[in-house]
Amino acid sequence: MLDARLLPAALTCWSVTILAVGAGWVAGVVVALALVVIAFAAWVLLWTGIAHRSERGRVVAVAVLGTAVIGSGFAVAGAWREHQVSVHPLRAVPAAATVSVVMEPVDDPKPVRSSGSGAGRLWVLRGELREFRYRDRSVRAGGAVVVLAAGPRWGALLPGRPIAFRARPAPPRQHDLTVVTLLPVGGPTSVGPLPWWQSAADSVRSDLSEASGAALAPDPAGLLPALVVGDTSALSDRLHRDFVAAGLQHLTVVSGANFTVVLTAVLSATRLLTLGPRSSLLCAAVALVSFVIIARPDPSVLRAAAMGSVTLLALLTGRRKQALPALCAAVIGLLAIRPALAVQAGFALSVLATGALLLLAPSWADYLRDRGWWRLPAELVAVAAAAFVVTAPITVALSGRLSGVAVVANILVAPVIAPITILGAVAAVAAPCWPPLAEMILHLAAPPLWWLLRVATEAAAVPGSVITVPGGSSGGLVAAVIVAAGVWALRWSGVRRIVFAAALGVLIVQFPLAVWLSG
Repeated sequence: MLDARLLPAALTCWSVTILAVGAGWVAGVVVALALVVIAFAAWVLLWTGIAHRSERGRVVAVAVLGTAVIGSGFAVAGAWREHQVSVHPLRAVPAAATVSVVMEPVDDPKPVRSSGSGAGRLWVLRGELREFRYRDRSVRAGGAVVVLAAGPRWGALLPGRPIAFRARPAPPRQHDLTVVTLLPVGGPTSVGPLPWWQSAADSVRSDLSEASGAALAPDPAGLLPALVVGDTSALSDRLHRDFVAAGLQHLTVVSGANFTVVLTAVLSATRLLTLGPRSSLLCAAVALVSFVIIARPDPSVLRAAAMGSVTLLALLTGRRKQALPALCAAVIGLLAIRPALAVQAGFALSVLATGALLLLAPSWADYLRDRGWWRLPAELVAVAAAAFVVTAPITVALSGRLSGVAVVANILVAPVIAPITILGAVAAVAAPCWPPLAEMILHLAAPPLWWLLRVATEAAAVPGSVITVPGGSSGGLVAAVIVAAGVWALRWSGVRRIVFAAALGVLIVQFPLAVWLSG
């Protein structure tokens, strides 16, 4: 039986932070007051002894008291952060005005792939504001900002090195504690040194990219750094489109799976070397911190590190019931450090996917094995199906599109992801010290990379691989209802036979027809 004692607290903290950050600080204050009232009522029931009349009543009252207290604290913290953003002095600058800005990038520039290529390509850069100057008045103020700029100079910036430029402020596109969106009117100028650890990370990433280019063909050479350390600078637009259409785009960013694979390999190596528990834990911690630095310690990587650690903990302990408390604790801790994560789609996708892998996939795999499936096929199908089911509603809400081949494509590539990640990580360690060794290791990664690219290309080429559906909140809600009803209905064998027959009939009829119409 699962231990769900932390689940109400995690859901409450997440919900109230969403309200405080997304709806404004006033909503956060109102929610905090409401939770204080609920906590006081639960305390009165405990103090007067009313809740002690039954064991269940006492447990419920204690749970409500603790959840309400923690939730009110998160609501106040979110409201305070949102209030600081709403009264930020940079928001008082008129939109048509130009300000001089000094900021520190916190992540690599991300290309807007729909904006074309070359000098006209747009770049999105997230950073932390240091100061700005408007009408001969300098203001030192922090806060998260987003830069939308064009030109190759912006794509070459490194996180951690302060830059100065002139820009026009614009309202942020999302309510995620971003102060403003900055539209530069000139190029950036470096005004500070690059921290040593960011310099080391950039050296490792550059050496890995050079070794990949020397050992692999162009497409695999651009893909491997994206799979290992999230470096998509050499990933072509065509490959990116294929991975999106095939439902494999999650592989091109650093996710919890990367950390799980790397930490599992490190712990396996320490076991082979017969190291003790403390030494093994120290090696795993060093590997975790090093991987975070190389992959860039932005919020998405920190989130992935937390989710990967939770998954590894569940796998090592073999106690499925302990996975949910660990996941809830990770959610609470991340939201306490970064309240803006509450309204980011990547955070929701990561948490839901991790929950599916820890809670749904094992039971679904056991169900398939009880019906005669071999262990490996059962686990591959269960993992791919569970991750797709829980993330489909959010994907629909965000893009209005759904990959019809995602489950099959993820099943086919699952066996090669761990070898590619391990070989790439070893090559990343070897590249700065001895490039020929890194190139030799990357030659071993060529066959699994070929298979991954082949699956992505062929899956993207399937007629109807991308299904267009109504997007937005309503589309996501409808998708969630359909998914929940489908999972519930598939519990009966008659429904499963009907669904299988219908899917087979559609495949036999629609696929040849779509091929004929497209050609």
